[in-house]
Amino acid sequence: MGRLLAVSAHRVVVLAIVVIVAALSAASDNFHVHEHLSTATRYGHGKMSTGRLFNGTDEIPPKCSPIHINLVARHGTRAPTKKRIKQIDNFAERIREWGNSSQHAPMWMKEWKSPWHGRTMGGEVLQKGEEEMFELAQRIRSRYPDIFKDEYHPGIYTMSATQVPRSAASAVAFGMGLFAGEGSLGPGRHRAFSVISDSRTHDTHLRFYESCSAYQKSKIEAMPQVAELQEDLYVQVALSLQERFKFNITKEDVPVLWFLCKQEAAALDIVDQSCILFTKEEVEMLEWADDLEVHKLKGYGKSINYRIGVPLLTNVYESMERAIAARKAGGVTAEKAHFRFAHAETVIPFICLLGLFLDEEDVQKIMIEAALDPPPAPPKNRVWKGSAVAPYGANTMIVLYQCSSTNEDGKQLQDSDFYVQVLHNERAVTLPGCNGIQLCPFEVFKEQVVLPHMKYQYESLCELRNLGEKHDEL
Repeated sequence: MGRLLAVSAHRVVVLAIVVIVAALSAASDNFHVHEHLSTATRYGHGKMSTGRLFNGTDEIPPKCSPIHINLVARHGTRAPTKKRIKQIDNFAERIREWGNSSQHAPMWMKEWKSPWHGRTMGGEVLQKGEEEMFELAQRIRSRYPDIFKDEYHPGIYTMSATQVPRSAASAVAFGMGLFAGEGSLGPGRHRAFSVISDSRTHDTHLRFYESCSAYQKSKIEAMPQVAELQEDLYVQVALSLQERFKFNITKEDVPVLWFLCKQEAAALDIVDQSCILFTKEEVEMLEWADDLEVHKLKGYGKSINYRIGVPLLTNVYESMERAIAARKAGGVTAEKAHFRFAHAETVIPFICLLGLFLDEEDVQKIMIEAALDPPPAPPKNRVWKGSAVAPYGANTMIVLYQCSSTNEDGKQLQDSDFYVQVLHNERAVTLPGCNGIQLCPFEVFKEQVVLPHMKYQYESLCELRNLGEKHDEL
C-alpha cells in the first residue's frame, strides 16, 4: 500500500513538473498566448499588437476639422462555426486517449469534453464580440464629436454589413454604442437605426472574394504550397509533444490541437489547457504558420488577392469625393460617416490596397507588381502579423479633414485644403503612397494610393458567378 502511494505521489509530482515547465516556457518574457493567435486574436489584444508596430502620434493641426469617416471592420469575436464544432467534438476522443495512455499527460485530458459539445449551431458573435463593437463605437464618437453633431439619418450615418449574421450583429452592437442615449427606447434611451446589406452572392463591396471565380481558382491552386510549408512545422511540433508528454500525436493532430487552443483562448479565455501543451517557441511558430497562410491566400501573396477589393476602395473614395463636393457647395446635407462590417477576407485586401504592413523593400515590389516573399519565420521580426492585420474586430478607418487656409482670407476652397488620415485598429498609420506623412493631402492620396488601382476592373479580374456553396468566412 505504501509503495502504491509512493508511486502515485511520484506520478503527481512528474505531472506537476511537466505542466509547470510548459507554463513557465509559455509565460517567459511576459509572453501572453492571447496576443499570438493570428486572426483568432481578440480585438483588445490585437490592438496592443498593432500598437507595437505603429507607434506614431496621431495629433491633428488645430486648424483641421474632421468632415467624414469611412470605417471597414471585421466582426467581433465569434464562436467556432458549426463545421469546426463538429471537428472539435470528434477530436475529444483523441484527447481523452492521450490522457489515459500516458502518465505524463495533464490530468484534464483524461475526461475532457468539448465546451461546445451538443451544440448544433455556431459562428455567432459572442458577448465579448458585441462589447468590442459597442466600445469601439463609443471611442470613435468621443474621438470625433464634430462628426456626430447632426441628428441621426441613415443618409448621414450609413451602416452596411454582409448578410452573414455575425457581421450584421456586429453592426447592430456598434450602432447601439454609437447612438446610446440619443433616442427614447428603454432605460438606455436607445434609438432605431438602419443597417443595409447587398445580396449575399452579389455583394462586390464587402464579399467580393465570394463572387470572383478567378480568385477562388487562384486560392485553390496556392493551398497545396501553403500546406507543404506548414507540414514541416507540424511534424516538428508533433515530435516535440511526443517527447514531452509521451503520447502518440501525429502531424495531422497538431493543427487541430492548435485550433482548439485558439478557440479556448479567444472565445472562453482558457489558456491553461490545450494552449499550455505548447512551448512559447511552438506558439510563435504556429502563429507564423497561420500568418503565412493569410499572407499567401488573402494578402500580398498574389496580387489578385487584393486587386479584387477595388470595388470597396472605389466606394470609399467616392464617398470622400461627395463629402468634399458637399463641403464646397456649402449648406448641403451630406453623408458624414459610412461604417461597414464584414470579414477578414474583406479587411485584408482593403489594407493591402492601402499599402499597410509592408517592409520598405516590399513597397517597391508592389509598385512593379512583383511577388512578395512570405513573412519570415521566428525568431526574425516581421511586420505581417495576423494578430495586428485582422484580429476579431479589426478596423481600418479613413478620416477626411478640412484644413483652413493659413491666412484665413476667405479664398475659395481647393482640394489641397482637404487631408486624409488612416488609422488601423485605432492607431494612426502612414501610407507608402503618402511619403511617410500621416496627414496626407487628399490629392496625393487620390493620385498615389487610389488611382493606381483604378486601372483594374473587377469584371476583368473576375468571372462573375452565382455561387451556391457556402464558405466559412473568418
